[in-house]
Order: sequence, then C-alpha cells, then structure tokens
Amino acid sequence: MFAPLSRWLPIAFVALAALWLRTHDLARRPMHADEANQAVKLGELLEHGRYAFDPRDHHGPTLYFFALPVAWLRGETTLAALTETTVRLVPAVAGTLGVLLLLALAAPLGRGPALAAAALMAVAPASVYYSRYFIQETLLVTFTLALLVCGRRWWVTGRTAWVVAAGACAGLMQATKASAPLFAAAALVALLLVHRARPVTPRLARDLTLAFTAAVLVAALFYSSFGTHLSGIRDAVATYTHASGRATTGASGHEKPFWYYLSLFGWHRAGGLLWQQLAFSLLALAGAIVALASRQKFLRWAALATFLLVVALSLPPYKTPWHAVHLVPGFALLAAGALAALPSRGLALAVAGGALALQLTQTNLAVFLRPADARNPFAYVHSSPDVRKLRELAEAALARQPAGIIRVISEEYWPIPWYLRTVPAASVGYWPAPPAACDGALVIASATQAVAVRAGLRGDYHESYLGLRPGFLCVVFTPVSALP
Repeated sequence: MFAPLSRWLPIAFVALAALWLRTHDLARRPMHADEANQAVKLGELLEHGRYAFDPRDHHGPTLYFFALPVAWLRGETTLAALTETTVRLVPAVAGTLGVLLLLALAAPLGRGPALAAAALMAVAPASVYYSRYFIQETLLVTFTLALLVCGRRWWVTGRTAWVVAAGACAGLMQATKASAPLFAAAALVALLLVHRARPVTPRLARDLTLAFTAAVLVAALFYSSFGTHLSGIRDAVATYTHASGRATTGASGHEKPFWYYLSLFGWHRAGGLLWQQLAFSLLALAGAIVALASRQKFLRWAALATFLLVVALSLPPYKTPWHAVHLVPGFALLAAGALAALPSRGLALAVAGGALALQLTQTNLAVFLRPADARNPFAYVHSSPDVRKLRELAEAALARQPAGIIRVISEEYWPIPWYLRTVPAASVGYWPAPPAACDGALVIASATQAVAVRAGLRGDYHESYLGLRPGFLCVVFTPVSALP
C-alpha cells in the first residue's frame, strides 16, 4: 500500500510545484510586444475563424490552435474578452508537461536522479519565466522532449506505435517553429555518435517512413489551417529564406556575443540585483565530466546533444534570451548525472536541495518580484508597467468624445493594440508618421515623433509621458477641454 504512495508522491509534488510556479498570478507581468502581437492574432482566429501563416514575421500555428479551446473553455470568444491569464495558460501547461516528459526521458539514470532532473527543470528560472510567456518557445521544448521520449520507447521496444507518435511529435515541433530541425538534429547526431547505427532492414525503413509521413501530415494540417489555407504549406517552406537571413546577418539589433546563452546561467550583478545560477551550472558541468569519464551511454548522449545545441544556438549572431529554455533540459539531465555519481545518497540529497533552493530564489526574483525590470536578464526589451494605463486613458477619452478617434503615431507601437483591444476598431488609428491632421480624443506619439505631432495639433493639449519599454518613451496628448 505504502510503496506506490512513496513512488508517486514525489512525482506529484514536483508536478504540482511546476504547475503552481507556471500558473500562479499569470497576469502579474505586463504583456511583452511579441506576446501582444500573437494574442491579437489569436483574437482574429477566435472572432473570424481565420488563420494564415506569415512566413516573414511570425512562427508556427500550434500556439494559436492550442490556445483556441482554452479560450472557449474560459468563455472568451472575442479579442476584447481575452485575458493575459487565458493566453498564457497554454505555455504554462506545456511547460509543466515538459517537466514530466523530462522525468520519463531521464529514467535510464535511475529513479532518484530522474526525479532530480525533473525538479531542477521545474524550478529553473528560464523555464518558469518563459512558460508564462505567450510565445512558441516552451511548446517547442515540450514537443522536443515528447519526440525524444517516444523515440526512445521505439528504440527499446521496436513497437510501431511509438515511432508514429515520435513522427507526430516531430510534426508538432515543425508546426511550432522553423528552427525545429536544429533540435532534432542535435539529438540524432549525438545518438549516432554514442550508439552504432542499426542496419537498415525493411522493418526499420518502414518505421522511419511511417514516422516521416506522420510528421509531414501533422505539420501540414497546422500550416494549412486544417485544410482551409493550403498555401500555408508553401509558406512553411518559404520561411527558411527569411529566418536564415535574420539569423546570419548582423543587422537585426539582437546581436549578442558567442557566450551569451551560457552567461545567462552564470553570475552577474545589474543595478544592485544579483542574477546567478552557478550551482545548477556547476552541477551540469560536473555531469558532463562524469559522462566523459563513464561508459553510461544515456549520459554521454545527453552531454553530446547539449554540447551540440549550445554550439548551434551560440554561433549565429542573432540571439534572444528565450532560446535559453532549450538548454535547461540538457543541463538538468547532466546535473542529475552528477548527483547520481556522488558517493552517498545523503550527500546527493543535500547538494540537490541546495541547488533547488538557489534556483527557487532566482525564480522568485525573476518571475514574481522583478518580472518586467530592465535589469532582469529574461525581461528582454520588456513592456513597461505604464502600458496598463492605456485602456483607462482610451476609454475615458472616448467617454468624453464618443465620436472622436484615438491616434497612435509611432514607428513602433506594440503592445498598445492589445491594451486597446476593448476600444472599437473604428475609434483607433495607427500611423508610423504624423498625418496631416493630428487632433484626436487622445493622441499617443513616440518621443521622436512628438515635435512633429505637436506642430500638427490645432487645439490645446495637456502633455504627459508614458514609457512603452526601456528607452522608448511616448508623449500622451490629452485635449485641455477634456481635463477636469
């Protein structure tokens, strides 16, 4: 009676901790521009049933189609009704599922180390932070882990069902982001380096063909919007032209040094705040040494796959911090391998407990205390809390001038459309440069456009300031006649 309880209770505790960290107070942080952009696309899908993949500026469609039933279940059927909590529930649940998948993947290390790997991922700052972000990255991590779990089960059992499931997971990866082949390739190359290739038999060829077919069908279903937009399949291929140019050229504004991703797992101070994950990183490094010194094939595979992934992500100059979530599972596996190599269980528990406590401290700082702080390494060009004032300002302006228009005059304006989603579309306009007539019930202009906008206003306006994000200030012009 007690054996099953002692077996499943720790797993349940890790899963519940992962879920709570990822779902608690999801609306705490203001919407990032990328989140807002994708949430507005979800609103269009909700209201009009339309989704067309854009190969230039957006990633794959799984995020939107998985968010659709969540919105329905929460009774939100329009863009105006959507909430931050609803859209962020999708990556939050996916991130929790990823923790459980890592537990299954780490089974060759033993029950205790596998649980340690899952716990380390459950509390990792990057994993928790971006599991609360309405972007594709966490879904891609989860689908990758699902591919690895299904692929390993097929490798061990030879059952066709597992290889078809692995193919379906590969299709979900591809339908999430165009970078999906990179993660599958790192795992496959590491596998071929650790294990001798199996001879190509008719059954192996059949299984691989089934996996490939499943992957193509699943990806095609999503990119074609389930058969309603067939050109989306063509655009899914075309996206590689745009993505490769952005990743390899040095003109994106997101250029970072080679060691950028590793630095996120290091130690640095910013404006009096300490950001560090040294215990986790040192455990992962120790696990890599153990992998090289031992003959344990699974740990060697994890070390090689993680190394290849670090190199592949670090080589392109284009880097954004959310890609760091892809390194967490590998680091967690290696850290668990290091814990398994310690001479006593008590020492392993003490070291694991210390590492988890330090990780939780950093997660609390990054996710709950300073989620939108410019000093937070995960809060990348993040929206200022000021943006939450926009809805109230707009609704008050239109209450005073029901026939008026709210003008947003700025070269960059996201996440403003998200915060003005309750305002009738006919009452809001966006201009990249000042129009001939700038007057409105409320005028929001970027600081660089403010002088030209001021010259184009005919009435008397009160000026105030609103931060869109660090380094980007907006000037808010309110008609003097509307002031109390």
